[in-house]
Amino acid sequence: MDAVHHIQAVIRDMTTPSWLRSVPHNFGYTAAGSLKADEWRTMATVYLPVALVSLWGEGTTHASPRIASSARRALDHTMALVSAISLACMRTMTESRRKSYRRYILSWMEDLTVVHPDAKHSVNGHMAIHIYDFLRFFGPVRSWWCFPFERVIGQLQRLPSNHKFGMSFLDASTLSFVDNIFR
Repeated sequence: MDAVHHIQAVIRDMTTPSWLRSVPHNFGYTAAGSLKADEWRTMATVYLPVALVSLWGEGTTHASPRIASSARRALDHTMALVSAISLACMRTMTESRRKSYRRYILSWMEDLTVVHPDAKHSVNGHMAIHIYDFLRFFGPVRSWWCFPFERVIGQLQRLPSNHKFGMSFLDASTLSFVDNIFR
């Protein structure tokens, strides 16, 4: 089974709490569409670690020692990013967590072209390094991130408005949804 099919199987078969937003079971295919920011967070911190550890982690078998070593290097590299994301998304932030975030994201950036020789550093990667500063100045990501607002925008876009603008589109479910975001 290739990695994408294994990840899809984990998404399909994994039991998660009802409050955790899932991702499309056909992740990796065009029909799944683009993941939203919160779905990427769930993918990176829940499904991907389980899938990749079960695919490439200790005790898994591979066709050759070279492939096993390469898979383990890719797993370790991915887990550095997963660790950075998990730390950045915690509800409370401490100096120790900020420093750990910086250590993991720098490790991930430094190893990117080693583990993936064809990869190139991007502006997003550079900005990820600066999240350390934002965590220091603004506190936990939850206080300044855009995931909740992205959800509200998506929900508002799906509401039938009959191309009329006004307060009538703010039904009880939308107001309840917005209220729950800021609890």
